[in-house]
Amino acid sequence: MCGMTPEKKTSPVHALYELAARGETIGFTLTRIGLVVVLVWIGALKIYPYEADGIVPFVANSPVMSFFYEYPAPDYRAHMNPEGALVPENRAWHAENGTYPFALGLGAVIVLYGVMIGLHPWLPQVAAVGSALVVIMALVTLSFLVTTPETWVPDLGDEHHGFPLLSGRGRLVVKDAIMLGAGWVTMAHSAKVYLRAV
Repeated sequence: MCGMTPEKKTSPVHALYELAARGETIGFTLTRIGLVVVLVWIGALKIYPYEADGIVPFVANSPVMSFFYEYPAPDYRAHMNPEGALVPENRAWHAENGTYPFALGLGAVIVLYGVMIGLHPWLPQVAAVGSALVVIMALVTLSFLVTTPETWVPDLGDEHHGFPLLSGRGRLVVKDAIMLGAGWVTMAHSAKVYLRAV
């Protein structure tokens, strides 16, 4: 095929390609395990105030989520706590803002998605739904690139700022493009496994 001679088909390089081509099942499994670990871990972290504080710019600027908070954007900018710092006045502001109850609810939902995907060996239909929900979650997260000013390097004097220069928050958000693909792949695989069984 493709003009290959029998000698080339037995080459070490060809053997490596054949080995890689047989790795699809391992790829599905690793992708699914990766999703479960990331979702459960990140979701569980939402019980900690530093993690709840960190998502405030995304939620406060989102036209579909900002109603969860008491105070409108950009009020939060005066009350952001650096990771690892304890500023009691800022913590009190976030408590009034509804930052912590929202984070607990969001964390529970994210953990639930991870658990649903982890049920693939026993309930692939549930895993397919969990993966579909991750696809939706990833699309919402990627929308933060449009709605959250903090996803771009700010204009603080350097000539290099704004689009396409992603800030730390922006780099965090853009990684959800991988979550989107992983969710889609595991959704399709779990759905296929379920349909074979019925």
